Amino acid sequence: MKRLAAVVALLGLATATAACSGGTNNKSGASSGGGGGLFTTIDVNRPGLEATAPANPYNPKGNSFPGYTAMKLGWVKNHLTDPNQALPGIAESWEIAPDNSAITLKLQPNAKWSDGKPVTAEDVKMSIGIAYTQGSTAFSITPGAAGAAADVTVVDEHTLKITQDMANPSPKFARGVLDTFVLPAHVWGSVLPADFWDQLKASRAEGADADKARETITGLGEKVLTFAPPKDTSAGPFVLERVNPSEALLVKNKYFYNAANVAPAQVKFLNYTGNEQIWNYLTAGKLDHAGFTAAPTDVMNRIKAAAGNEVIKGYSPVAVSLAFNQAKKPYDNVHVRRGLAYLINREEVTKVASPEGGTAAVTTTGIHQKAAQAWIPDTLPKLDPYATDAAKAEAEFKEAGLTKKDGKWTLADGSAWKVSMHAPAGFSDWLSAQENIKSQLIKAGVDAEVVTTADYPLYLEELAAGKYDAGFWLMALGPAPYDIYQRLYGASNGWTNVAGKVKHSEPGKAGNWMGGPEKIEVDGAKINPGELTGKLNSATEEEAKPIMAQLAKAANQDLPVIQLWDYVNTQFVNNSRFTGWPHDDEILRMGTGVLPSGVWIQLGMIKAKS
Repeated sequence: MKRLAAVVALLGLATATAACSGGTNNKSGASSGGGGGLFTTIDVNRPGLEATAPANPYNPKGNSFPGYTAMKLGWVKNHLTDPNQALPGIAESWEIAPDNSAITLKLQPNAKWSDGKPVTAEDVKMSIGIAYTQGSTAFSITPGAAGAAADVTVVDEHTLKITQDMANPSPKFARGVLDTFVLPAHVWGSVLPADFWDQLKASRAEGADADKARETITGLGEKVLTFAPPKDTSAGPFVLERVNPSEALLVKNKYFYNAANVAPAQVKFLNYTGNEQIWNYLTAGKLDHAGFTAAPTDVMNRIKAAAGNEVIKGYSPVAVSLAFNQAKKPYDNVHVRRGLAYLINREEVTKVASPEGGTAAVTTTGIHQKAAQAWIPDTLPKLDPYATDAAKAEAEFKEAGLTKKDGKWTLADGSAWKVSMHAPAGFSDWLSAQENIKSQLIKAGVDAEVVTTADYPLYLEELAAGKYDAGFWLMALGPAPYDIYQRLYGASNGWTNVAGKVKHSEPGKAGNWMGGPEKIEVDGAKINPGELTGKLNSATEEEAKPIMAQLAKAANQDLPVIQLWDYVNTQFVNNSRFTGWPHDDEILRMGTGVLPSGVWIQLGMIKAKS
């Protein structure tokens, strides 16, 4: 898949920056210290460097690089069942209350900013205030939001305690806290007004004053997005030196708390606008590290053949599916959806579309198969695998009232039927997959087409508006159980969860484009999958397992989507200049997307090759 970040319109004015040359020795104080060599990479989540963008981690095109210059309290893992596991960041350690009501953070005792000033609990408190303006999961001002913080207390210079509002608790509260960027108060302090914490307290009440306070805090969001520090002040292993449209140069931060174990002296981020440029960088051996980039087999073979290149793989809690708009006929009929599931050979689709970056889904469960083995091991063998079977597909189509005439399936009324699949331009794996599915369906007598949408934001907009019969949908977004199933039984399928109360909207209303039934029969009893999904938002791990099993059965028999392949966190490294790359799945599966290799560097894992 072409990794394009969604474009946000608000871009701030930034400081002027000079053109950079990656081989230049930096002479600023921040660059001195041990280590040596230039580490070259790309940011797969952000194509197109913006030379005038600010060093702001909240700006969508900001020149801030998580794991390298931008630091979080912790670097969250994608543990199969525990969403709160993380590696240290600015927080050296933490303690989570047994009932998940609070997390107490101990900061790195030697953490300093790149200007030599210490990182303190007041920096973290201010950073939490900024997170509130962005609607962060743990720091939400939406009344009744699940997992929202109730109080932030500075215990001492290196200790904070953050408590959860237990009126609507979430098992992933600690994760939301740890996933917070930490910013220097002496640089960012002016972004928040002097009465911010009073406004926050007022926002938690009811009435007109509370509404006004929430509007004030939300209104600060634009100020945060556009804020442009006069220079990058980093608590990470590197600090931004300069940037131009071709590359960004980072130099070593001598004040970083683990600077002695940071191998590179400099880091260069290369610009790109599409997958092809990344392929060229990799085949030329120019990149020491690159995150997942979809590539056809011939290109992948060239990449592997380049001197020093190696592919490393880990767990990625994401799957891709063919999703149906059940408000459109004949996809309102479960037998049509099942018939299509029996016709599509998922192994073939995966081999064509994502041979290195995915594994064919064992079946449709709504869960990545690796996580499913941890959550529902006893249920998995009982589910229909939907192995390719033309006879079963024919039986399902006939049950739906479809007829076959002159070798082609038609609707019950005899009119033509064409499966129309949509995908955004540039998503090479998705488009290859749909073309393969199209060929498989046509061969089985089902007419089909692939329609390309200009870009991903437009694709999501039109998908949500119900304009498509079928399209690709990312799902199984773990590790938290609620996050996994809200992709199938959340707002897109009619269920909204506000302050712990689940409401269902009719197809075409309130973002419901999937249009599935409100209740589904599972094991002889009617269940409401949206309400069950809502329960996952506050369930313990043991409470969640039987709910996950019910929802897996519902997804398997009702098929709101056909789960096609489960992504693999495939990354590229080069051993010519640096070594020590992680091969442990525990490390590789970290992060909601791709763990920045800067985290590996700051942990001291990466070593310069002698």
